[in-house]
Amino acid sequence: MWHKPQLLTAIADLLMLVGAAALLAAGAVWLVRVPSLPVKQVVFVEPLAHVRRGEIEQVLPSALRGNFFSLDLEAVRVALEQLPWVRRAHVRRVWPAQLEVSIEEHKAVARWGEGFAEMVNSHGEVFAALMPDNEMRALPLLSGPPGTAHEVLERFVTFNQKLAAIGERARQVSLSPRLAWQVKLENGMRLEIGRENPKLPVEPRLERFVAVYPSMVAGLTVPPTVVDLRYPNGFAMKIAGEGKGK
Repeated sequence: MWHKPQLLTAIADLLMLVGAAALLAAGAVWLVRVPSLPVKQVVFVEPLAHVRRGEIEQVLPSALRGNFFSLDLEAVRVALEQLPWVRRAHVRRVWPAQLEVSIEEHKAVARWGEGFAEMVNSHGEVFAALMPDNEMRALPLLSGPPGTAHEVLERFVTFNQKLAAIGERARQVSLSPRLAWQVKLENGMRLEIGRENPKLPVEPRLERFVAVYPSMVAGLTVPPTVVDLRYPNGFAMKIAGEGKGK
């Protein structure tokens, strides 16, 4: 072997690689375990409208274990996303001792269901969080069977786009267990739209009402309390103190 310089060179190179790898491994272990590289600051990129500092201080300490290198970013993210107003959180390291946190808060667009416990965000997702009573009451009310929040929100947007032509707006939109649609306007009028039907879709029923509203409804001395749009060729109106009329 001593008379084979190429083999000796190869062995020497291999030993150097093994030594370098060992040094790197030792360095990595040292970086992970060394107590002198703590995370000293957590910076939130965006201003927070609903998440409170006290809530963050409750969940972060248990997740901030380890130093700058060993800290589990996923654990920090999961801890933050347990907070009621946090929809998503993104966490990254910033050398030498900082964590940068970006939080997407829920944007409440409506209340969901009975009571004041749940809301619907702009993505059609239901979440539970606290909001001042006056702000909660100002939100429109949506309701429907479990799992239908996204569909109800989409209908709420569509209905309001059509109602805008007559200067009205939906205050409540509900989908019954039998999948029938009901809309209550801000002026107090209730629209019974009914179930989706291939021969009589929901949206054309509302469009028909909007088309005749200026001539048949807007001029009434006493506006109707209920308008039933489930008829194939028209609709029925109920006026307080009177019977129905088409």
